This record gives sequence, structure tokens and C-alpha cells, in this order.
Amino acid sequence: MQTRILVFFISIFLTHLNAIAQAPPNLVQQTASELNDELFELYKTLHRNPELSFEERNTSKMLSDILIEEGFEVTKNFGGYGVVAIMKNGDGPTIMLRADMDALPVKEETGLPYASEVTTTLNGNPVHVMHACGHDIHMSVLIGAAKALVKLKNKWKGALMLILQPAEERSGGAKAMLAEGLYQKFGAPDYALALHANASMAAGTVGICPEYALANVDMVDITVYGKGGHGAYPHTTIDPVVLASRIVLDLQTIVSREVSPLEPAVVTVGSIHGGAKGNIIPDEVKLELTLRSYSDVVRQHTITAIKRITSSLAQSAGLESDLYPKVEVRDESTPALYNDPKLSKQILEAFQRYIGEQNAMIVNPVMGGEDFGKFGRTEENVPICLYWLGTVSEEKIEEAQKGNINLPSLHSPFFAPEAGPSINTGVITMTSAVIELMSNGLD
Repeated sequence: MQTRILVFFISIFLTHLNAIAQAPPNLVQQTASELNDELFELYKTLHRNPELSFEERNTSKMLSDILIEEGFEVTKNFGGYGVVAIMKNGDGPTIMLRADMDALPVKEETGLPYASEVTTTLNGNPVHVMHACGHDIHMSVLIGAAKALVKLKNKWKGALMLILQPAEERSGGAKAMLAEGLYQKFGAPDYALALHANASMAAGTVGICPEYALANVDMVDITVYGKGGHGAYPHTTIDPVVLASRIVLDLQTIVSREVSPLEPAVVTVGSIHGGAKGNIIPDEVKLELTLRSYSDVVRQHTITAIKRITSSLAQSAGLESDLYPKVEVRDESTPALYNDPKLSKQILEAFQRYIGEQNAMIVNPVMGGEDFGKFGRTEENVPICLYWLGTVSEEKIEEAQKGNINLPSLHSPFFAPEAGPSINTGVITMTSAVIELMSNGLD
């Protein structure tokens, strides 16, 4: 009889412990849901009012004011229009959450009732502006996670460090904030997290790629020189159009013949401009390239090979060395983003508990770039993790799988995420990751 009573009370006790263990996911989901309408309105405001890289003045002020109202200690205009917001809640680890604020020079074609109609100037030319990369989603999620964690302060101990970063699209924002002394002035976080909208995953899902997840990115400008003249007398010239064409073709051999097939690498010539009239051979042609890689060795080899190939072709065309092509690597380089494996594993397991195993998965690396990786490449060696947030309706994914439609990619003028469900999932996952790390740290 006594044994049965003991078993009975042990059973009740274990059931109670299980209920406690299950309470945080339910509570986080409920808290996030209560914010849905408010965050969707914020999202629409952000979407209607995009600002280009290094110009995020109004966005920065609006979001700073929200965080001040929530009780955060806010530092504005840090590293440009960057924002650092701190909230301390007892002893525990410091978790950094980051969202980027800038938009792109893209004319929106979504037809949404809250579509951007913003225009501005870029390099002296008029351009339209659009949040075509989902940064409006990122900001809405960060504000939502901040609000949720304020409501759930009894569920975590430590410090929140929220970063609203400028100029991700120009690979300058993270660099600027670190150069201004982000970690020296505010302390290095124990862990840093970010997310990115994904244009091919279903809303309600997330994906993590442990280890290398996004590539090194370099932008390269090549000026090809020649000796211009009349198009009817090409033998009296050295034609930079022909030389530039040879360069475009020969650069393709870097990846196909100089880089190991087991090493990811991309050399893309995305822009070529030269000449003003069909019967005039110009003096120069300009090329713009993007380079992608994961290995720093491959990155450096690619840049060196570009310089070697361009110089050799110029020599073969009969140019003197002072007219060899000028190869310039822009100061916009983004390092490959490395997701800390232990951190990735822990927050993936948390996501699976909070939104279901079927909705949180391992995904493959991509050749896109993200300057969030710079926050993990300082001497402090902060473990970081950026995860993907699905933004596409199930119906559109099914239609795309049938071949009936093509899903717009990021940077497309037609990119129109399922904002409500996406933001809700982002808030749940970001909040749950903080609670998990505040409670347990890394195994």
C-alpha cells in the first residue's frame, strides 16, 4: 500500500515537472501572439518607409524610441545610424540580438497596399527604394522579441544587448559599429544571434546551417585600358572592348581550372560598360565583379588570379605596363559567416521544442553574404549563429513545386513575404533562444 502511494506521488511530481518544462513554450507562443497586430502595423510602416544604406536616420530614431519606452538603455547613432540597446536583468550571460535596417535601390512591384513609393538619389541619380531583402521583417522580429522578453523577465537572467545595424547591404554597418568600439564600450556578448528572411522556405519554419553558412563576398572593379580610335580603322587601335571580352571569358577558368572542385567559389562579371557610339573604339571599359568563396585561401587565390589574367591579356594585346588593367577590391568585403556548431545545435533543439521538430531543420550553406559574420571575427571570438526564417505561404510553395509559378528571390521587386506568420515565428524562435541560453548556456 505504501509503495503504491509513493509511486502515485512520484507520478504526480513528474507530471508537475513536465508541465513546468512545457510551460515556457506555451507562454512564449502566447506572448508572441499577443504582439501580432502591433508588429504587423510596425512592419507595414517600415516597409512603406525604407531607407538606403548609411541613410537610416528615421528608421533608427523610430525604433530607438520604441526600445526606450520598453525600458532599454539606448545609445543612438553608433557607427553611423546604428543603435545599441541594453537591458540588464540580474546575473547571467549577455545575449546579443541583431537586426539590419537598410533597404535597396529597387522599384517595388508587389502591388501590396503598403508598398514603398519612396524615391531618393544614389550617386547623383534618382532611384526607387524597397525593403527587398526582408530587413523590415528582421527589425519587426527584433522589436517583437524585445517586447516579449520584457513581458517574460521572470523567465530569464542576464543582459540583453540589441543591435540595430545600418548598411548591411553595403557591408559597412557591422564594420563601423565594431570600429567605434562596440565590444569595448558595451562589453562582448557571450552569444550573438540574428536571423534572415528566406525566400524559398515556408512561413512558420526556420533553418540553421551549422559551421560555414554564408560566403566570403568581395566586390571588384576592373578598368580595362586601350588606345581608342575610329571603328573603321581598328588596326590603328588597341580595342579595350575586345580585351574586356577576353577578360570576361578567361576569368571563368579561375573556378573551373584553378580552384578545387571541392571548394565553393564564384566569379561573376555583373556589369560591363564602355564606349559611347558604335563607330568609335573607346579608351577604356569598366567591369564590376562579385566574388564568392568560403575559404580565405580560395578568396586570396581568386583575387591574385584576376590580377594575373588581366595583366597577361593586356600584355598579349600589345599594351605597355602602364596601361595594364587596374584591379581594385572595394572596401566592402564580407567574411564568410561561421555559425558556432554548439550554439547552432542548442538553439535548433530549442526551436524544435517551441515550434515543432518538423518546422526547425538543418539547411545547406549558400553563396550569399552577410556582414553579421564580422561580429564573430574579433579577438573576443564571440560564438554567433544566424538562422533562416521562412517567409513564403504553403500555397505558393506548392504551386512552385508544380512548376506553375516562380518564387521571387530576395532583392526581387516582387518579393512579398507572408509578414504576419513570419514575424510571429521569428519572435517565438528569437525569444526562445534567449530564454534557453540564459537558462542553460552551452552544453
